[in-house]
Amino acid sequence: MAETTDEQVEEEPKKKGKLGLLLVTLVTLLAAGGGGFFAASSGLIPLPAKEAESEQVPETESPSADVAFVPLEPLIITLGRDAKNSHLRFNAQLEVAARYEAEITRMEPRFLDVLNGYLQALEAQDIEDPEAFVRMRAQLLRRMQVVAGEGRVRDLLVTEFVLN
Repeated sequence: MAETTDEQVEEEPKKKGKLGLLLVTLVTLLAAGGGGFFAASSGLIPLPAKEAESEQVPETESPSADVAFVPLEPLIITLGRDAKNSHLRFNAQLEVAARYEAEITRMEPRFLDVLNGYLQALEAQDIEDPEAFVRMRAQLLRRMQVVAGEGRVRDLLVTEFVLN
């Protein structure tokens, strides 16, 4: 066997400290931050001014000034045989632009027909499920918007939804 001498054993290279890497990173971040600040403050990068935003908002009447609520006749729907409850009492109002109020009021029989048809087509578990109310409301709103025409009905406000 060969003997190893001190000359044959190679020394492991010394590990360089992470101080140099940290220093380079810190200098780079400071340079980037300083450059960004200079670019923003000198106008090279356009930034929106808060004063300009407040000046652009026109001072008009409140959004509720253009709103009218058209009440719909209450409906009582008989639920199927397998339902826990036997009846659904439903009442709602349509939120419309004030200029369409008379037109929407004249169309109330059409809205009631669509409401009645949709609610009677639902199964008992659909109505009794608490999470289903949001889906039903969205479906009813969409149907009201189709009947009224685009842009006339803003929202459907359910004022009564009672199972008994």
